Formats: sequence, C-alpha cells, structure tokens
Amino acid sequence: MPKRGYHHGNLRTALTNAALQLIELRGPTGFTLSEAAKQAGVTPAAVYRHFEGREDLIAEAAMQGYEIFGERMEAAYQSGQPSALKAFEATGRAYLAFAREFPGHYIAMFESGISVNRSPELASLANRANGVLEKAAADLSQHIPAEKRPPAAMFSAHIWAMSHGVVELFARNSPGRASPFPADELLESGIGIYLRGLGLIGPDD
Repeated sequence: MPKRGYHHGNLRTALTNAALQLIELRGPTGFTLSEAAKQAGVTPAAVYRHFEGREDLIAEAAMQGYEIFGERMEAAYQSGQPSALKAFEATGRAYLAFAREFPGHYIAMFESGISVNRSPELASLANRANGVLEKAAADLSQHIPAEKRPPAAMFSAHIWAMSHGVVELFARNSPGRASPFPADELLESGIGIYLRGLGLIGPDD
C-alpha cells in the first residue's frame, strides 16, 4: 500500500480511525501499533509522534466515542422534553442505538479495560455522558414520594446496567447466542418493569 502524505493535523485522526476498524474486527487486544500504522498507510514510527503505545491509541478512540455518546444522549434527552418519562426512555434507547452504530467506539469505551480516569479530558467526557442519564433519572424520580425515592445516581446506574446487559448479550451478535426477542423490545420491557416497580407508570402504560 502506498504511503499517504498525512500532515501533522490529520495523522492522529487517521490512526484513530484505523484503530477503530481493527478494534471492531479483532477486539482491543487483537492488533498491534504496526498494524494500525499499516491500516492508516503510514510507517510504524509515525505512530509514536502521537501515541506512546496501543493503550494510548485505544484511549483516544474511547475519548472520541464518549464525545459522540454524550452528544447522542443529550439529544435523546432533549427529544423527550417536556415529558420526564419520555426523556428518560429516550436515553435508554440512545444507548442501544449508539452501540449498534459505533461498535468500535463502544468496545474501546466499555470493553478495553481503559480507565475513564486515564486523563482529565476522558474523565470529563465520560462524566458528561453519565450525567445526562442521571439528569433524566433525577427528573423522573421527582414523581416518587421522597421517602421512597432512590438516589438519582442509583436510578440511572440500574438503567445503564440494564442497557449494557442487553447490548452485551443480545445486540452484539455474540456467537451461539440468539435473543428470543429484538433487543429494543427487551430493553423497553425491562425499563417498563423497573418503572412500574417504582410506581412511575401504571400497568397499562
């Protein structure tokens, strides 16, 4: 493959895009920096102008993913306004949609072992995304009597865990595992059961 003449400004992006393709195909530990360089059409030495190692490159992919994820979550939250229930449900659907549309980013964010505290910027972007779901949970929980109201952080963590579980088990085409229902329906029904348990929706809603 002929080497492309990347200048300093877009070589970092080219390498991140190459890493995302490799992560999606082989997982976060299934490629080397040399392979990422080859995929991007540059020499291995060029990688070290921007990244210290593979984990640094994966962290860049995760950071990019959290930025997109936060934007998608915020847009979903706003789309449900002024209904707190619709805004909350929209954020759950946005999680599933993101995992489907950006599998490489999703893996880098949640399956690579990269800590969100690796850098202040990564932590900030991750907290922003989590904050949207927590904000939606806080809005909805105002309809629960104070003495029965779970902390918004716990509320949002439950939905985050449920969304993540549906993605991991049924929305990522795991070999040998097939869901009896579409992933969207599983998540929607799961959220419905959870919200009924809190008294936020009636049995026929």
